[in-house]
Amino acid sequence: MKKTLKRLVPVLCTGVLIFSGCAKQQAVKGDEAIAPSAVTQQAAPARVQAPTPAPQAAPATTALPSSAIKAEPIQSQPAPLTQKEVALAGALDKIYFDFDSDALSDAARKTLTENYAKLKAMPNVKIRIEGSCDERGSDEYNLALSERRAQAALKYLVSLGLPASRLSTIGYGEEKPAVAGHDEAAWAKNRRDEFSINK
Repeated sequence: MKKTLKRLVPVLCTGVLIFSGCAKQQAVKGDEAIAPSAVTQQAAPARVQAPTPAPQAAPATTALPSSAIKAEPIQSQPAPLTQKEVALAGALDKIYFDFDSDALSDAARKTLTENYAKLKAMPNVKIRIEGSCDERGSDEYNLALSERRAQAALKYLVSLGLPASRLSTIGYGEEKPAVAGHDEAAWAKNRRDEFSINK
């Protein structure tokens, strides 16, 4: 019996210590939860009796570190085209291609060089190069070929010194024939690049 009591006494003492420690922790937690609300209730009337002026907003530069501030670029509207520029842009000559080819012929290079001189004289004009094909070939093939033809003209104009930002391309395939017909004379006129003002 004495041996059993000797074994139970330490266990009971440990249990009492643990239980009393938990009770204190709960009481402290409860006191902490009550304390802020009591302080808030006491401080609230003081704020009502003595209102403070509304704080002024701080400038954005002081609120953010300078590394976080990004300047927005100023977008300037391009100057409207003059009648002369519109007329000159309308005077850009077409170039033509051989059957199933996007290679620039000597005649096409000469025409592009003349077009470059006109475009250099009107820096506000942006141009769209429109590639086209004759009616032979599938729609998908002709669309790709017409885009390659427009890209060939763009690359040549850029190599002459025209900024690429002033140029764009589109391929129409066989959708916009210049000449109606189903013979070589008509097809030769339809294998072309045209130049129009890009609005």
